[in-house]
Parts: sequence; structure tokens; C-alpha cells
Amino acid sequence: MNRVAGVLMPISSLPGNQGIGDFGKHTYRLINAFEQAHVKIWQILPLNALGYGNSPYQPFSSFAGDEIYISIDTLADYGLVKQSSVRNCNKFEERVDYDAVRSFKRPYLLKAYKTFLKNFACFEEEYHAFLKKADWLYPYAVFMALKKHNHMELWTTWPKEQKEWIKNRQLPLHEIEDDIRYEQFIQFIFYKQWNEIKAYANAHHVQIMGDIPFYVGLDSADVWQYQDEFLLDTEGYPSFVAGVPPDYFSAFGQRWGNPIYDWNAMAQNRYQFWVKRLAWNAEQFDILRIDHFRAFDTYWKIPASCPTAVEGEWVLGPAYDFFDEIYRQFPNIHLVVEDLGDLRKQVIKLKEHYDLYGMNVMQFEMQPKLLKKKRDEHTILYTGTHDNDTLEGFYLTLSQNQKIALRRYFHNLGYENRSFHDLAIRYCLDSPADIVMIPAQDILGLKSEGRLNTPSTLGSPNWEWKVKNLKGLYDLLPTFGEWIKNSGRG
Repeated sequence: MNRVAGVLMPISSLPGNQGIGDFGKHTYRLINAFEQAHVKIWQILPLNALGYGNSPYQPFSSFAGDEIYISIDTLADYGLVKQSSVRNCNKFEERVDYDAVRSFKRPYLLKAYKTFLKNFACFEEEYHAFLKKADWLYPYAVFMALKKHNHMELWTTWPKEQKEWIKNRQLPLHEIEDDIRYEQFIQFIFYKQWNEIKAYANAHHVQIMGDIPFYVGLDSADVWQYQDEFLLDTEGYPSFVAGVPPDYFSAFGQRWGNPIYDWNAMAQNRYQFWVKRLAWNAEQFDILRIDHFRAFDTYWKIPASCPTAVEGEWVLGPAYDFFDEIYRQFPNIHLVVEDLGDLRKQVIKLKEHYDLYGMNVMQFEMQPKLLKKKRDEHTILYTGTHDNDTLEGFYLTLSQNQKIALRRYFHNLGYENRSFHDLAIRYCLDSPADIVMIPAQDILGLKSEGRLNTPSTLGSPNWEWKVKNLKGLYDLLPTFGEWIKNSGRG
């Protein structure tokens, strides 16, 4: 791959005019700005239907998109709502209030659905093509309709016949048939808008990097539909849960709570859940980043009864058998993997065997002796990820001596005395790494108010950061583009 640069910017963090970044006009304008600034990759976070804690890594589905990203203005362009009826929702300018935005958008989506039913002939061919391609859609629509019918309760608390509908599909669904059709409509519109954005990005020489969580949430259509492929008890609750042992982020480790895959059962059907998951996402994105790659080699298995991640054990994952099957079915799939942390050498060998791009995060190396180490070309270098503080926020946590040492190091490399985030960004762009990814918050020079997520914490303000408008980013992107060009990444 040629040396390129990209920007990490979640869709939700765009300004929009309806409370959250969505698939509206701001998205297209940002793509135009990326093209002019020689930005070749736009990395986003998962777009799946948000579940617990509004985390994109705990979605209700690995396939379905979240209706919150649907642009109401674009619905008006489709003729599904009247443009004169569309109102702005700018009272949520500073942060994303997910519940408020859902309440704001829901009446428009319901109106669009009713108009869609009346004017179905206008969409019939496109709609049926989508239904044929999205074989996951009907089970997901049933799941969401049943979930809403059960007041959004966890599926393990539903009546027995609903919990087990996926096994025999004999439960009468007459009461919720319209709800099922509504969920199918929402997914049709979501992917119609998203595919238009992706096509626009590709036409403007910008690739989109999607993000796939390694684990899925218990409260998901995935686990409900594939119960035999997870380690669950007789009531559907996890026997073991996922996480990581104590590390840089937490002295008690991270107990994520996701159910663990039954890899033996998955191997028997040649990993069909993962095959379908990757196949669908490979259509939606140009590059796929798989989170928590090391779990394919060894994963941390925590008894569900343990309140923290301290107790657990490393268990062997599917490793080569899994990836051999994936590449047999998808020889041209473009994967990159999150391989951070203290890894055993077998993880590195697994990554290198399939020539996968891994990750380096500059914040984990922010001292001269680590910065001086020889850097691999076949990697993606980040100033920080969605789990890190911003560069300026990180810089404020350093001692005065640490700050002086870093500035002296950058000065000796020929970088003039500028703000810390500028120095770090330019250093990354000049590195040998094939791909450099910079979070938008670091281009903007934001302090900790721009942090997107703090691991091992739940709820607000995680996942809520958004820009009030894009003017600041647009003002800075030309300079960023010059740095990209001068580094040979243009």
C-alpha cells in the first residue's frame, strides 16, 4: 500500500442539524474537504443499532444500522416527508443526547414509513433487491419488534416461545406484523442513505474504514438468533463473559460482560456467523478494522459470577483455522486488526502469517527512548484511538520534565516549537508507517473535553462528543493537507 493518511471521525460527532451527526449534507461536505486535503481514509466507528450505554461496541445487531443516523432532510429528498415539516434540533449542539434525538426523529420516521407504504411502487424494485441481499433482515426485524413488544427488556426475560422462536418459527406474529415491516423499512432507508455516502466517498478518492467489535452483546439479535454458538446457560444467560485482565487502562481489568463464543460449535459449521458478518460489512466498507484481534489467538474467559475481570483464564482461540476459512471465502477482503497491549509472540505470528496491518498508538510510546525505536512500515500509526484522551489532554497529564524532554526531542528532529498536537501529528505523518490515522479532535487541538470514551466507565459523557460546527476543522484541514503532501502521503 502507498503511504497514506486518514482521519478518525465518528458519524455521530458530525454537527448535523438534528442533534447528532447523521447521513445528511455535512457528511458530503466533509468528504469534499477530505479530498482537497489529501485524506485518503475516513475511519468511523460501528454504525450498528446502539444498545447498552449507547456504546457502538454493544449493539443490538452486527448487521443492522441505527435509525438515529438516518437524515430527515434526505428523507425529504426522497419524497417521504415534506421538507416544510422538517425542523432543526440544535438545542443538542454541544453533546449527543441519544434519547432526545430518538424522540425527535421518531415521528419523521413513522411518517416516512406511512408515505412509503402509500407510494411503494416508487421503491419496489430497490426494496425487494435489498430484502433479497440482506438475509439477516427478517430475523432482526422480528427480534426488534418482539423487544419493543416486551418494553425493550432483555430477550432472556421474554416468554419461552419468543425466546425460542428462531428455532421453529411457529410463533404467531400477527400482532407485530406491522412492527416487523417498519423495522425492515428502517434498514432499507438506512442502507440506501449509507450506500449513497460510500459511493460518493469512493468517487472522491476517499476509502471508508469500518469497525467490527470482536464480541457481540447479549442483548442482541446475534445471540438470540445463534444461541447454540455462545456459551450460555439453559435460560440464555452467559456462563462466561469477555474482558481483558488488568492493563494500562485499569488495575482491575475490563469486564465487558459480552457472552463468549462457543468456538467448537462455530468450527463445526465453518464459522457461518462470522462469515455472514464479515461478508455484509465488507460490502459496506472499503477496509474493516477488527477490534481485539488477540482474542482469535487467546481470549480472557471470565466466570459470569465474577464482578471484575481479575479472575479469569487465557483460552486458545480458533486462530489459523478461522482465518483460513475467511480467506478461502473472501480472498480479497481488506482487514486491519487491533493488536495493542502485551501480546504473546503467537499473536504477532498470526497477524504476520496473513499479512494483516496492525496498530501502533503514539500515546503509548510518548517518551524519547520509545519514539526512537525503529518503526514498522506495515502498520497503522495513530496519535490516539477512540479509547484514548486527546493529545492535548494527554499532554496536560505529563510532568514538566516529561514535557521538556518531548519538546526537545521534536525540536532536534527539526520541528519548530508549535503546539504539542501539531508536533505529534507532523511526527506521525513523517514516520515510515504506511498508514497514519489522526482523530479529528487532535487536528482541532482539543483538550479532554474532546475525549470520546474512557474505558471501564459507563454512561455519559462517553460516546457523546460532537463538534458544534465544522468550520474549525475546515479551517485547519488545508494546513493538515500540506503536511500530508510534504510527508509524501499526498
